[in-house]
Amino acid sequence: MEFGFSTPALLFPAISLLFISYTNRFISYANLVRSLHDRWQSDGSCVVQRQIENLRLRIGLIRNMQVAGAVGLLLSVLSMVLLFFDRTVAAEVVFLLALVLTVLSMGFLVYEVSISVQALNLQLRDLSQNTDERE
Repeated sequence: MEFGFSTPALLFPAISLLFISYTNRFISYANLVRSLHDRWQSDGSCVVQRQIENLRLRIGLIRNMQVAGAVGLLLSVLSMVLLFFDRTVAAEVVFLLALVLTVLSMGFLVYEVSISVQALNLQLRDLSQNTDERE
């Protein structure tokens, strides 16, 4: 297989789409944190407290996703620079690291999605308990 300029460039569209997704998640979490903060100040519910703790973890994961993705993109660019200076072996190693970081970024995403599902299930349990109490 020939390793050329087009190989590292393959990551550019994927990483940009990932960053759009990560940014959208971050914005929605920022809004959720603000609303949960207001709810917690008004009623101090333990469910709201657990949601806030869950969001703290998820926001940290989003930070890790973005950092791993950004460093992966930078390493892809560095790989292309190394190819420009005819350092093929170094470019291949750097590109491999970029791929590893991109996979790590997506791994953080999978973990964060599973935590998000747990948070939604917590909310649904609370909702069903409140519904049962009202009946």
